[in-house]
Order: sequence, then C-alpha cells, then structure tokens
Amino acid sequence: MEAAGAGHLRAVGQLRTSPPPPTAQELNVWELNTSADLHTLRAQLHEALTGNPLIDGERLDDIPERMVLVATELASNTIRHGRPPTLIRLLCSDDEFVLDVADHDLENLPELSDTRPINAGGRGLLLAMSFSIDVGWYATDDTKHVWASFPRVA
Repeated sequence: MEAAGAGHLRAVGQLRTSPPPPTAQELNVWELNTSADLHTLRAQLHEALTGNPLIDGERLDDIPERMVLVATELASNTIRHGRPPTLIRLLCSDDEFVLDVADHDLENLPELSDTRPINAGGRGLLLAMSFSIDVGWYATDDTKHVWASFPRVA
C-alpha cells in the first residue's frame, strides 16, 4: 500500500496524517458491510486480544475495553459515512496494539467534530483520541484509513 500523493489530501484539525507504526504486524482483519456486523467485530476483537470469547454483558479489562469501544466508533463512522467494505485490521508491535479502520471513500476526509452538540453524534474521532495513545489517518490509492494505538499492557 503506497500513500496517495499529498497534493489533494491535507491534515485535518488536530488529527495527525501518518500511517501506523511500520513495525506493527497484522494479527487479524475483519470486513464489515453493515452496522449489523459490529456485534461480531466486538466479540472477535475481544477474543483476539484476550484469547477468551466475550460473553454478553461482560466487562473487559481496560485496554481491550477501550479498543473495542474505539473500533466500534470508528467502524460505525466508516459504515455510515464511507464507501464499503469497511476493513478493520488489528496490528501489534512490541509495545502497542493498533486498530486500523479503512473505507473506500477518498472524497470525505476524517473530520473532528468538537463543535457539534453532544447529542448530535460525530464524536468518534474525539473518543478515539481520548481513549488511545495516538490517532492518525492516511490514504492509499484506493482507501482512507484512520488508526488508533493502545499500550499492550495497562
């Protein structure tokens, strides 16, 4: 995947324009087409992080819980506002996990929505920024990616 030319893509607000850490290895990939797929993503992501299946109503440890919440928010954004399919990759380096969420809409860039009323939605990126170590975005020739990184240990 080569990054698209920087000429037509610009940094958005406080969101960093950068691919995820280059040393991160792919652990798992999920493809979502509708919001109905989010339940499966949450359960399988939890299992990928902990080795245990998620039981309905179960609370997660802090890092997996944050990752599942951020994955749900970012995937919901791409399902609602992007072009399918939505691809979610779980990456891992020596000291961090990375969620990389991609869609195929290069026209609409990630947008921080800190001026909307709280009940108006559009706060997924702000939530990702508050629950993760770092958040960024980048584009390839055919996909737009938003990623968030998390420590491997609390």
